[in-house]
Amino acid sequence: MHGQNVVVIGGSKGIGLEVARQALARGARVTIAARGEAALAAAAAAIPGLETAVVDAADAASVRALFARFDTVDHVYHSAGTFVGGPASGDVAAYRAAIEPRIFGIAHLVAATEGKIPAGGSITLTGGVSTDRPAKGAWITNVGTAAAEQSARALALDLAPVRVNAVAPGWTDTPMWEGLLGEDRHAAFADVAARLPVGHIAAAADVAGAVLFLMNNCSVTGEIVHVDGGHRLI
Repeated sequence: MHGQNVVVIGGSKGIGLEVARQALARGARVTIAARGEAALAAAAAAIPGLETAVVDAADAASVRALFARFDTVDHVYHSAGTFVGGPASGDVAAYRAAIEPRIFGIAHLVAATEGKIPAGGSITLTGGVSTDRPAKGAWITNVGTAAAEQSARALALDLAPVRVNAVAPGWTDTPMWEGLLGEDRHAAFADVAARLPVGHIAAAADVAGAVLFLMNNCSVTGEIVHVDGGHRLI
């Protein structure tokens, strides 16, 4: 990937940051973009060579400003979006964090990169195991991951010869779960791991490896790569 431009939206932590780390190690010029300045600064300090940008993936002007930096972008990984739980009759405003980055954020990304990604370049989106195995109490997150995966299939046709794919993680050990479950995450991880065919939950590096595969294999488009330890089978 020497000399290629890679942009990771939602790249200051977790899977996005690991994608940035792996792409940088392969010689790419990597820009991570996220809303939190402190998290971006910490990521850049931990991984020398990363470039950073403050961006709100759900805001069209913010996304346009990010990609205005570049004449060409070879690969984009869009990991923005989070888990949102709650009853189906819950606060609609709270559901926006699960939906807006994954639907409108993808639309803003497509508009902002028009004419900038060369033939064979790629956009990789983030779905999840909840598309195939909906989680009770998280219906809006289930819808969000499904929307991202269907977007990959549809945009692979609309944006060709730019390639569009999605990675679909299962339970993955990332900082997101610290905020959601706190110390209870360890018990939750152990419970899930005991039921998975592989016997463990994924690390961020496992999912990032799949993203790098999708970036680099020029014959893959419109695909969903599952990194869920066999969760869909149980």
